[in-house]
Amino acid sequence: MLKLFAVTAAMILVVFGLLLLAEGLFFERFYRASKSDAIERSMKAFAGAYREAEQRQSGGGSRLLGEYMNRNDASLAVLNDQFEIIPVQPYFLKLQSEGRTVTIPLASEGMTADALPLGLAVGDPLTVDGIFMDEEDTIMQPVAIGQRGRALQDGLVRVNGTIADLLVPVNRSYNPFFQDSQMNQALSTWLTDAQRLAVQSMAEGTARTEWTDPWSGVRYAALMTPFEDESGDARYLFAMTSLQPVGEAVDMLKQYMAFLAPVIVALGLVLSWIYSRMVARPLVRLTRSAARLSELDFAGHEEIRSTDEFGELSRRMTAMSRNLEAALGELRQANVQLQEDVEEKERSERLRKELIANISHELKTPLGIVKGFAEGLQDGVADDKRERYLSLIVTETDRMNALIMDMLELSRFEVKAVQLQPERISLTTLIRKALRAFSGQIEEKDLRLAGEPDAEWRVEADPKRIEQVLMNLLSNAIRHAAAGGTLAIDVRRSAPGMILTTVENEGPPIAEADLDRIWYQFYRAERSRDRKSGGTGLGLAIVKHILTLHGSEFGVRNTARGVAFYFTLKESGGDTK
Repeated sequence: MLKLFAVTAAMILVVFGLLLLAEGLFFERFYRASKSDAIERSMKAFAGAYREAEQRQSGGGSRLLGEYMNRNDASLAVLNDQFEIIPVQPYFLKLQSEGRTVTIPLASEGMTADALPLGLAVGDPLTVDGIFMDEEDTIMQPVAIGQRGRALQDGLVRVNGTIADLLVPVNRSYNPFFQDSQMNQALSTWLTDAQRLAVQSMAEGTARTEWTDPWSGVRYAALMTPFEDESGDARYLFAMTSLQPVGEAVDMLKQYMAFLAPVIVALGLVLSWIYSRMVARPLVRLTRSAARLSELDFAGHEEIRSTDEFGELSRRMTAMSRNLEAALGELRQANVQLQEDVEEKERSERLRKELIANISHELKTPLGIVKGFAEGLQDGVADDKRERYLSLIVTETDRMNALIMDMLELSRFEVKAVQLQPERISLTTLIRKALRAFSGQIEEKDLRLAGEPDAEWRVEADPKRIEQVLMNLLSNAIRHAAAGGTLAIDVRRSAPGMILTTVENEGPPIAEADLDRIWYQFYRAERSRDRKSGGTGLGLAIVKHILTLHGSEFGVRNTARGVAFYFTLKESGGDTK
């Protein structure tokens, strides 16, 4: 055992020590030098291309600037002879909208990478909210990009168009706009008077330094090289690149490890040969036993019958496997119960948070309406509309009252405080009663009623709760039915002892992705959550709880004409009259 310990410890310490020594002495300098050399070479090539672009067209180098930054994952700026950054906005969007081209510069100040939608391309439709900066309305300062469904803020203008041209940050480190905005701070920290003189005296070459962002702690390599612009004036290129991108660090680490790989492999082979000669046979058997244990296989262990440490270890592993098998069985049982308790607690907490958020959202609008009309009446505004204002206040109050009553009802179901009182009832009578209650709304929308049951269907259920289910489903169907369409109710025996009821309205279908979510609290198919269709958003959630308590099979599906809700109930007596 002592030999095994000595050889294993020596191998680990030697290999680990060599890796630490090599990394500490060489890797950091290798990484910095490689990164800076690559940026320096690209800067010299860029200077000539920039000068030619400016000669062809004033301002033509701005696009080259953006393409350089994307290609090299670096921030780049052109400085004048006073070492001041020449303002250039290399990133931009151009939208073709209503016969004109609107340019949207993407300034580094105040912009973040996540403010831009992913995957933008020429020809894509795009919506931009912002402020026009010129009299011809062709240059816009953006405030929100790609948020078509968002309400337009006061003072902003919305432009809908097609992308005609663009240059946005790609293949760059996180938040490139923030990195670009740090260049002024890095310059002011680096360029002392002495440093300015040193750079001005350079005919060619590159000045280098490192700068650490005091806010984030990110370290950057900063490089500056002189060149002449198209008119022969002195200019400087100033580049900054992060020294901490993970991808680049890993690539460079791989290059560095390639130099040491032959030495490490040779040393590992020699030590592995010595090690395997000493402990190969018993270790292989112990490894097989350990592998079975790792897969929770506690049978068929290969016990080593010897008096040395390997034999003792084998016997201990056999005893451990028996104990683990017993303990694991108990642990699985306890784990199942614990998981159920945790899931129930998380579900309760999630429901509580969702309820608070949804209550706030649902009550905000009617309260605002009531307050506005009440203040109007209090101030004596529009006395001739007094009755209309009062009527609207009463309507919104009724809406809030209905919402609160539904929430109280739903909360009773959530805490399982509702007890069913089943009895033998006439499902046909309940359907007719519900239809009479909605007769006014059916006539108002000029709906055609089809399939009203004539036969007497009797089921075993709680009459009050099933009436509540029918009222909610009919209210939902009438609300979403197309004017002049058909409202169909179908009752039939779907299986022996099982009655299937279907309520179908003729109208627009529900998106397939929403079919399972339609039963959630406060969920509405209208994404904008507008209130013109009415409803509290709780009716179907209450229906779900009632039908679940009845052991019903229920659901919703799109049909050729519209949407159909269905549920089953147990037939009472099994007869149809």
